[in-house]
Amino acid sequence: MTLKLSRRAFIPPFIAMDVLREANERAVLGEDILHLEVGQPSTPAPEGVLRAAESALRQDVIGYTDACGLPALREAIARHYRNQYGVIVDPARVVVTTGSSAGFILAFLAAFDAGDRVALAAPAYPAYRNILATLDLVPVELEAGPADHFQATEDLVRACKDKIAGIIVASPANPTGSMLDVAEVDALARYCEAEGIRLISDEIYHGICYGKEAATAIRSSDQAIIVNSFSKYYSMTGWRIGWMIVPPDMVRSIECLAQNLFISAPTLSQFAAMAAFDCGDELDGNVRRYAQNRALLLEELPKAGITNFAPADGAFYLYADIANLTNDSQEFCRRMLREIGVACTPGVDFDRGRGHTSLRFGYAGETDAIAEAVRRLKQWLR
Repeated sequence: MTLKLSRRAFIPPFIAMDVLREANERAVLGEDILHLEVGQPSTPAPEGVLRAAESALRQDVIGYTDACGLPALREAIARHYRNQYGVIVDPARVVVTTGSSAGFILAFLAAFDAGDRVALAAPAYPAYRNILATLDLVPVELEAGPADHFQATEDLVRACKDKIAGIIVASPANPTGSMLDVAEVDALARYCEAEGIRLISDEIYHGICYGKEAATAIRSSDQAIIVNSFSKYYSMTGWRIGWMIVPPDMVRSIECLAQNLFISAPTLSQFAAMAAFDCGDELDGNVRRYAQNRALLLEELPKAGITNFAPADGAFYLYADIANLTNDSQEFCRRMLREIGVACTPGVDFDRGRGHTSLRFGYAGETDAIAEAVRRLKQWLR
């Protein structure tokens, strides 16, 4: 007898992780693989973080913490908002999470009921859409393009014909790297408050910007939910540690959900993360390398026939239109991995309707590896 599987068992894959798996399998077999498929720094956590982790291992039991996190870390995060953005945040509103992924789960569960419709721009990080659907929420994709700066602007949300309960924005965004400026975040926040729409702001790429200022939605609205992480700018992906800032009336609900779903975020990672805010010089050095990689791709990819990009204002991605090369981005990326050992993510991961003619290049790796990937790509496409 075949037993029932939940429909949740058929959640769509996160294609970038599928590409990573195949790339790793090929590397184990001895192939020379260049990784431009996943959004993670190639650098380890900064030295101060490593020292803090070692000290905690020797001095602390590393047991459970409060569900909302270590008080000292919550206070450090609140200080960061005062120092970085000039915003006073009550540490009681800070919730430490098991990466931003847990933050989205907690936010969606606390803010929405089954059947609620939640809008997001397309292209977008695929886990938004897939987590929403798994929680019996309805993702409403707003087709964004150059005219909208690839963002869910106030005008795009106003034009949505669905009655939505929430909107997810990301600035800088994955996969495009595009950003909303301060005035645009303010306008969107005001509109959401007036219309009773919950604004969820993904700010995990703050700190990785190229000439633009990253705007936090907490400065625009106390009703916004902020999700952030130590993974990207702080180079701590595998430590699985992030945070939220939530409205005062939502703190207890989030705490109860976190108690039951996660107990607490990883304790060792919490101790380590407290040191991350003091490592700015080392981390800004990483960002300078990302900027160098970005410039290299923008100069060299057009020589391979790839000329049309979303505005890469921040993060470490180039989202490229490859309609002149293929109308099947998934097969294009499969061939690129198997024939020249360059791993990239097809656009269908981020935009199911239009992503068949686009792909994402991640440039958080070493500059020499990025240069070699472009050299192989130019030769292959020639």
